This record gives sequence, C-alpha cells and structure tokens, in this order.
Amino acid sequence: MNYFEIGTPHPDDARRFFGALFDWTFGEPSEQSYQMINSEQGGLWDTTGFGAATWAIFYVQVDDVAATVERAESLGATVAVPLVDGGAIEFAHLLDPHGNRFGVWRPNAS
Repeated sequence: MNYFEIGTPHPDDARRFFGALFDWTFGEPSEQSYQMINSEQGGLWDTTGFGAATWAIFYVQVDDVAATVERAESLGATVAVPLVDGGAIEFAHLLDPHGNRFGVWRPNAS
C-alpha cells in the first residue's frame, strides 16, 4: 500500500477539514478536478462531475491491474470503477465482499 485518495463532491470542505487536522497541503486541481496531497502522498478528487460519490480509500501497487481485478472478482470482490488507463498510470476501484472500497494501480511504462 503506497497511496490514498479521498473522493468528495465537497472538495473545499475536505481541504479545510483535512488540512487543519493533519496540516496537509493541496496542489492545484488538474483538468480532471484532482489535487495532489502533500506532493505525491495522496489525492483529493472532486466527484461532482461524475455522480458525486464519496470515498476514502487506500491503493495497493500491483504488477497487473487487469489480472488483479479478475482475481479479486474470483474471490468475491465487485468492481466499483473499472480499469482506467490514465496515461501515466492504470487503476481500478474494487469493493471487497463486505463492501469496503480499495484501489489497485500501477505506473505505465514510460
């Protein structure tokens, strides 16, 4: 596990809360409404553009995102966000058999 992410339709509130609580700093929003937290430790995603979902998850870096998603499904997980190729990275969100969200990711070869 080496990354975390907060998804929220209220990014200003999240920045105020987590910034005050943990002294986190936030970068400028990307075109996808994504802000890095403390340079590269985590991310804050404004979800108002795609359903206004709310989550706080951890990510595990894997060698093969598609194979990990397939294996997770065979163990009872469901896919919350299917594999996304974001250019520099690939990732997916999964729900374990009890509904807990987590992510898997890998950097794409440069």
